[in-house]
Amino acid sequence: MGLADLLGSWPVWRQLRGPDRLGLSQAVTSPATQATASPTAEADHVAASVCPFCAVGCAQRVHVRDGEIAHIDGDPASPVSRGRLCARGSSSLDLVAGPARETTVKYRAPYARQWSQLDLGTAMDMIADRVIAARDASWQERDADGHRVNRATGLAALGGAVLDNEENYLIKKLWTALGAVQLENQARI
Repeated sequence: MGLADLLGSWPVWRQLRGPDRLGLSQAVTSPATQATASPTAEADHVAASVCPFCAVGCAQRVHVRDGEIAHIDGDPASPVSRGRLCARGSSSLDLVAGPARETTVKYRAPYARQWSQLDLGTAMDMIADRVIAARDASWQERDADGHRVNRATGLAALGGAVLDNEENYLIKKLWTALGAVQLENQARI
């Protein structure tokens, strides 16, 4: 390796001798960095999405490669976040594709010490049966004064800020239709 090669690999030398006099781009970029490709460069397509963590509604770009989510970043065209994501929003990829994400329905029977797996259809039927039983057991058509109230006092719902506004709206409509009056959401607080 000669002196010219040694000097050519030094960022200060490249800055002084090349077109990047201020050292803002190529002069300070190492060969390893130049060889690195962006995770978004190899995406087959980019889908528009919204961050699922709170009610702010930061826009996201979901980069898909070979049918799998490869990267999620902020959408610069969004007037809400202008391409930025908070720490929670930046972890959206782990929410949908993280190795610790549960992908099966888990059930622990009363007094059981361990969890078992259920298929989704069985779990949904169990939930529906319990909601209907609680509604039937606590249904009030009229209050003590004889006013029509049509409510189920044995049902309540607590929503989370991870759900977006549309999901919370639909959940509120469902529980109201079932007669529940105790409805709360973390995002409202």
